[in-house]
Amino acid sequence: MQVKSERRSNRDRTEATRGDLIAAARKLFTEKSYAETGTPEIVAAAGVTRGALYHHFTDKQALFEAVAEQEANAVAEEVERAAPTALGAREALLVGTEAYLRAMQVPGRTRLLLLDGPAVLGRPGMDAIDDRHGNRTLREGLAATMRAGAMRKLPLAALTSLLAATFDRAALAIDAGAPFADQVAVISALIDGLMVEPDGNA
Repeated sequence: MQVKSERRSNRDRTEATRGDLIAAARKLFTEKSYAETGTPEIVAAAGVTRGALYHHFTDKQALFEAVAEQEANAVAEEVERAAPTALGAREALLVGTEAYLRAMQVPGRTRLLLLDGPAVLGRPGMDAIDDRHGNRTLREGLAATMRAGAMRKLPLAALTSLLAATFDRAALAIDAGAPFADQVAVISALIDGLMVEPDGNA
């Protein structure tokens, strides 16, 4: 019994250390950028040793990937909370659009996911993270809308990729000072243009 307790305690400590490193890295990456952040700063902010850092992550890039994964998951969770399955397909897409853009307004998140992410991990690496999180929720929403007959049937992968790119550009524009409402209005019009009228005509 004591051995099991010690194992749980060791696991808890290990997970806590990993969480501290991710939290410290996220703060520094968003405040200073990935390029301007050194591993000595990260371990000092996390209150751990360099050995602890390299026990959990092979290098700074691997730590950045963990931060990006966590941030992308947080965005996807906010979108899913905002657009429950009880909503109609079109409404869920529109509500999800606003939820995504609001989630991306968390300070530093746009730079971390949309600028530093592709630069540090490469486009394929960042796409893989997106496909597990934000693009997954978008793809599922689009598929449900097409299944419901409310949207024109189009190649799902291409539609997901192009709409996701539009959302990302809107998030970058908002981060640079563009009006939130303008971005939402244009994306909503794009989504409405994909919808099918009740009589079956696009």
